[in-house]
Amino acid sequence: MTSPANQRQDDAPTQPVPQRLLAAATRLFADRGYDRTSVQEIVEAAGVTKGALYHYFGSKDDLLHEIYGRVLRLQQERLDAFASSDAPVEQRLRDAAADVVVTTIDNLDDASIFFRSMHQLSEDKQKQVRAERRRYHERFRALIEEGQKAGVFSTATPADLVVDYHFGSVHHLSTWYRPGGRMTPQEVADHLADLLLRALRP
Repeated sequence: MTSPANQRQDDAPTQPVPQRLLAAATRLFADRGYDRTSVQEIVEAAGVTKGALYHYFGSKDDLLHEIYGRVLRLQQERLDAFASSDAPVEQRLRDAAADVVVTTIDNLDDASIFFRSMHQLSEDKQKQVRAERRRYHERFRALIEEGQKAGVFSTATPADLVVDYHFGSVHHLSTWYRPGGRMTPQEVADHLADLLLRALRP
């Protein structure tokens, strides 16, 4: 029987080149670190040429930026869907709070690489990432403020601080969560979302 690891290797040549480069870079950055991984090692692991990498990404820096960007785009899409639904604000906030935990755990290598290596991005890309993250946090904060204005959530703690509280927990997931542990990603997400909602009770 083919193992999942071998299956991924067998399937790799059939993947589009950008996905192969991203998969190889993610694996190498997670194992060795961004600064200790060369472009040559990435293209060899992906089975492509340096010309292919520079065609799709331009630089190693672009790969690092995209590794985080793809997760953030997914999370923003999902948050926008939760925030725009017809559910009560408590449910929309809880769904969003749990979802960012699950999607972070599902992409733990990406999150770990990014928080370890963000300072190595170019200044322009760092600014871009901060702007993208700020948009996400602002949409999340708007849900808290909506509930506060409606009297559903307590106003004792400023919404900004509540956002920092939740995302501080999310950003530390890569330092302690291990797949196969005693809690599933959804169980961790449920606990953290419930903590957030309890903190907001009037």
